[in-house]
Amino acid sequence: MTPLPSASAAGSLFLPFSAGRLNLPNRIVMAPMTREFSPNGIPGADVAEYYTRRAAGGVGLIITEGTYIDHPSAGTSRRVPFFHGEEALAGWGGVVEAVHAAGGRIAPQLWHVGAARAVGAPPFPDAPPVGPSGLALDGTPFGEAMSSADVDDVVNAFADAAAAAERLGFDAIELHGAHGYLIDQFFWSGTNRRADAYGGDLVSRTRFAADIIAAVRTAVSPGFPIIFRLSQWKMGSYQAKMAESPQELESLLTPLVEAGADVLHASTRRYWLPEFEGSDLNLAGWAKKLTGLPAITVGSVGLDNEFINAFKGENSEITSIDRLLERLQRDEFDLVAVGRSLIADPGWAAKIRDGRADQVIGFDTEMLKSLR
Repeated sequence: MTPLPSASAAGSLFLPFSAGRLNLPNRIVMAPMTREFSPNGIPGADVAEYYTRRAAGGVGLIITEGTYIDHPSAGTSRRVPFFHGEEALAGWGGVVEAVHAAGGRIAPQLWHVGAARAVGAPPFPDAPPVGPSGLALDGTPFGEAMSSADVDDVVNAFADAAAAAERLGFDAIELHGAHGYLIDQFFWSGTNRRADAYGGDLVSRTRFAADIIAAVRTAVSPGFPIIFRLSQWKMGSYQAKMAESPQELESLLTPLVEAGADVLHASTRRYWLPEFEGSDLNLAGWAKKLTGLPAITVGSVGLDNEFINAFKGENSEITSIDRLLERLQRDEFDLVAVGRSLIADPGWAAKIRDGRADQVIGFDTEMLKSLR
């Protein structure tokens, strides 16, 4: 039987939230989850339906799956949606219209995979993998180191995508700076060994991200919210830490705040784990404490194991969210991103709101094949 949170605790999830022009009816965010259901990078009516079902089910803010910016090395699949080009943007316009009609708010996640791209991968097989120093996540030589011109091109591509998002009526944008993809590769000393202004100590390694945020801030209207997603862990390097202490984390985050980030989305695999010794705060809690910005927490909400295990074929059991609600009530973070629970049950938010947690549908790995 699904554990039922107390009405007062559950109520904390359904308080309104505002950041800039973003006004949400509750604190529940749909986490970005790659689907590969957009042939040739074009999101169709089924994509609109997928997100609209979650909006109608009570989600406060939808953050879309990662979308490729307009750079030939940005992606690694023909089925991940683009965020550039007339056809793709028209498709996204239809998604926004449908989500808004259902009463929802939505932000695209803007993405460049960097050196996570395989040689010869689609959608542009001739484009080489690129990164800060021509290194793979394990530190071995791979792909090409980005020139100053390459850096400028990518910064401008993020800004152009953000401007397009606002033009299409999106409510915010999220920059994907986590999980070992391009922006994160600049943060991490294991992949960034540049000798120019974009490399060196931790603060210098934040410059690429800060330049992107500043360019986006200039490209969009004042008050249009910029969400920045970060993580310590990387795909295939789950124990990685860019910041070993709160002081180092503050050094990393401060330039992002000064550049114009409005909300920090701190990605962890298990939200309940403390980030640093001597404190119960998780990564989102530290991000909020150190910067004063609103923070989104994420990581196995409502489930008993992390998402990595889902890709190994392991199912998850529904678990209590009482610990999560206690942290939210004491303002450790402001918003809660939910992933697999919303894949399993588009009505998850409404069921929690209405005291019907015992009716929540559990997550099954077979659901990953359809993602409807």
